Amino acid sequence: MTTMNVYSNLRRAGVANAPTRALASRLVPTSNRLAYRHVASSASAARKRTALFFPGHGVQRVGMADDWVKAFPRTCKPFLEEMDSILGFSLSKLISEGPHAELDQTETSQPAIMAMSIMVLRVLEQEFGFETERIVDVTLGHSLGEFASITAAGHIGYADTLRIVRRRGEAMARCTREASQAQGGADLGMVALVCEPEKLKGMVEMVQQFTSGRPGSDPESGTYHDTADSHSHRPPIDQVSIANSNSRNQIVLAGSIARINEVLTQIRQFGGHDPRAVRLRSNSPFHSPMMLPARKVMIGLLEKTKINFPGRFPCISNVTARPFESATNIKELLARQCVDTVRWWDSIKHVDKEMQVTRWIGLGPGKVGRNLVGKEVGMKGGDAVRGGGVWGISKPNEIEDLLRGLEISEQLPE
Repeated sequence: MTTMNVYSNLRRAGVANAPTRALASRLVPTSNRLAYRHVASSASAARKRTALFFPGHGVQRVGMADDWVKAFPRTCKPFLEEMDSILGFSLSKLISEGPHAELDQTETSQPAIMAMSIMVLRVLEQEFGFETERIVDVTLGHSLGEFASITAAGHIGYADTLRIVRRRGEAMARCTREASQAQGGADLGMVALVCEPEKLKGMVEMVQQFTSGRPGSDPESGTYHDTADSHSHRPPIDQVSIANSNSRNQIVLAGSIARINEVLTQIRQFGGHDPRAVRLRSNSPFHSPMMLPARKVMIGLLEKTKINFPGRFPCISNVTARPFESATNIKELLARQCVDTVRWWDSIKHVDKEMQVTRWIGLGPGKVGRNLVGKEVGMKGGDAVRGGGVWGISKPNEIEDLLRGLEISEQLPE
């Protein structure tokens, strides 16, 4: 790869200008791989620690691969052909042409989002020589995004992960249909509750009071996690569950929309809270006891899957908010993730504070994950003070900001 190749690829991404040419000239190829220039002196801080993170369900849209195929056909066309071959049907046509209603179905949206996330990583690696194993220190993913992060970390091969995600989506869609039918056609889904950070603990306690409670929850630290058997004393269909702990001021409830609305009414009338409620783009109550049959499907699938451990670098579990510890641990926690709370806030805090990551790179459709991370670590784009930043690559024309930001951050102290 030459300097002109790098510049040409940036032009194809839609960011051709004089500063871009200067940037390309400073991204020096070494052994046919792109090496970021380290110009700091020997007295500077050690290499900056970097996280890759990936988005979850709901970010899918028709046409989300088109700009990538146009800019980088050499990488993206074979990738999409491989995706279709693995799945046995033309998911690429559905991504490109729709209809929206079909792409939004759980069994198609989940593999589509996961595959698009990995495709962006492939573009960075193959078109720009992004040295993932050298640059990245940890991966994490929001809900569905955990599977892209598992693949990026090298724990499970891309083809196996894609097949698993397709089967997972089918199982979750089936769980939703059966749960809805059992309630006479009830409307199921997920609702985000947003409040002031200082009110989150009280709001969570009120949610617990008006539902079955959350064994193992710790409102003081902001962790709300469940176990697959903690609701055995009541039929799962009657539950409203905390599906996600997303940030210091947001949780997500999953279950019957009518019952979620009842809980909201109780919170507002008797709890002194008035959270903003936002229904999410999902008709399934993910990460709730209604997904227990999907958990069983995942157990069977993962038992037959080759798990590599250790991987290229650590990967954070949604269930524990800590790195996976073994191949057996990966199988157990990926299955539990169907029904347990996604501890995204705890995951970000661990990677930020304990692993001392200062550079965050979000890959894949949408901007929800990027916004959640940026808000929690207090950075948007490059941050000269910390020598890091939060970048998101959902479109080709965002690549330049990432490459420039990585280069600049290498020259700055922590």
